[in-house]
Amino acid sequence: MSIRPFRIEVPESVLQDLRERLSRARWPSALEGTGWRQGADLDYLRDLCSYWKDGYDWRHHESALNAFPQFIAPVDGVDLHFIHLHGMGPDPMPLLLLHGWPGSMVEFLHLARPLSEAGFDVVLPSLPGFGFGGKPSQAGWGANRIAAALDALMTRALGYPRYAIQGGDWGTILGRRIARNHAANVIALHVNMAFAPPPAGTPPNAEAAARAFDITGYLHLQNTRADTLTTGLSDSPVGLAAWIIEKFRSWSDCSGDVERAFDRDSLLTNLMFYWAPNSIASATRIYLETALEHDDIWAGPRVDIPTGVAAFPKEPYLSPRPWVEQLYDVRHWTDMPRGGHFAALEAPDLLLADVVAFFAGYR
Repeated sequence: MSIRPFRIEVPESVLQDLRERLSRARWPSALEGTGWRQGADLDYLRDLCSYWKDGYDWRHHESALNAFPQFIAPVDGVDLHFIHLHGMGPDPMPLLLLHGWPGSMVEFLHLARPLSEAGFDVVLPSLPGFGFGGKPSQAGWGANRIAAALDALMTRALGYPRYAIQGGDWGTILGRRIARNHAANVIALHVNMAFAPPPAGTPPNAEAAARAFDITGYLHLQNTRADTLTTGLSDSPVGLAAWIIEKFRSWSDCSGDVERAFDRDSLLTNLMFYWAPNSIASATRIYLETALEHDDIWAGPRVDIPTGVAAFPKEPYLSPRPWVEQLYDVRHWTDMPRGGHFAALEAPDLLLADVVAFFAGYR
């Protein structure tokens, strides 16, 4: 399994095309006073896209990304793109960091070097189909196959017999799937999206049901007709921004102001991981492909790998600890004072401290 060095080098023609598309954007009419209540706020989106066109400097961020040691490893017919930082100290612990949708490896960039300095061999991949890695050309790349590919990256490509995992969103789902399917290779698992279904006999909660209905519209669409949606998002940077930025606002601890939780450049650099390599379609297929596996991502057998949980208060998919303990061997649980779904970007200090504290017991 040959590993080769890699650098992100977006052609200037792609950046020029992006600016031209942003210049030609056709905006819909808005209902007065709706703001974010029916989706992306058009006034905010216009301002953000104006900055994307005229103020945002991709080359600056591309250079910063290329300061990290990056590689490509062919696994199961797909080129996996990953950052690999060797840890300090005599016996670093291999740590697989797993992002989700609509995030990217950008979420972990502020944590990669501090984790390396804390004694971890950091492996930060783009999930198959995401970002600047390879795109699966055949169907069947659901969570089980992705989990197998990530385990192969760690064990076969990089030669780690055992490793630790941290993740949120799909990173939690995939971390759980790796811990279930490849348990002998996993030291311990740390998650920041601890979701579990209610135990049998739990009385229905109308408020919770209404909230779930409100935030999961995207999920039903991406589980069933993903390619219909992403055909449009692949063609329109404004559409892509609307679809993704609305999630960053809705799922974060920002009190309605998305830039209270994230700076503009971080939001746009994450968007560029979908726009520049034209990966929104291949990334979003993780939903449909996993649904077709008929292997429940939220339930299933209990995973007996030691698990740590960082519980951020604005995480929309946070379940009570007793529910989570049905599915995980929870050895560590921290109720955080702030933060939401994108914990590595929103509260990197809190997540870093919790990861270091949890895995200290498994060295």
